[in-house]
Amino acid sequence: MKIRLLTFRWAWTTMGALAAFAVLAWLDLRLKAHTGYGTVDLQKVATAQGFDAIVNRWLAHDDAATAGFSLGFDYLFMPLYGFAFYYSGLIVRDWIGAKAGLIRRVLTLVAAVPLAGAVADAVENALETKMLIAGADDRTAQIAFLATNAKSSCFFVGLALLVLTLPSFLAKRRKPAGP
Repeated sequence: MKIRLLTFRWAWTTMGALAAFAVLAWLDLRLKAHTGYGTVDLQKVATAQGFDAIVNRWLAHDDAATAGFSLGFDYLFMPLYGFAFYYSGLIVRDWIGAKAGLIRRVLTLVAAVPLAGAVADAVENALETKMLIAGADDRTAQIAFLATNAKSSCFFVGLALLVLTLPSFLAKRRKPAGP
C-alpha cells in the first residue's frame, strides 16, 4: 500500500475512532452518573449475579435504552479503532522494518493484533447482548469477561502502535543534511 493512501486511511480512521470514543465516553459517564454503573463496569464482571445487578440498576433508573444504545454504538467504534491501530502498525512497520526480513514480518503480524481485539470486542458485546435478552448465566459472563481481557490486551498493543506512529512521521519529515 502506498504511504500516502496508508496515511490517509490512518488519519480518517483515527479521527473517526476518536469521535466515536468521545460519544461512548459521554454516554458511559452519563449512565454512570445516573445509575452508579456504566457499560465499562459491565465489562468488569465475570458472574451472572454481577451482570444482573448492573442491568437491574439500569432498569430501575430507566436508563436501559442508553446502555443498549451504547452497546450498539460500540459496534461502530470497533472497526474504527481496529483499523486505525492496524494502519498505525503498518506505518510503524514501514518506518522500523522497511526492508524485507524477519522484523518486517513480525511487525506485520503485530499490526494485525488490534484487529483481533476488535473481533474480541464484538464477541464481548454479542455475549452481553445475549445475556440482556435471554438472561445471564455464569458461563456466558465468564466468556464475556475473557473476551474483554483479550480485547483490552489487543487494544493496548494498538495504542502503543499509535504512539509509535507519531515519531515515524517526525522521522519522515526530517531531511538529511546535504552538502
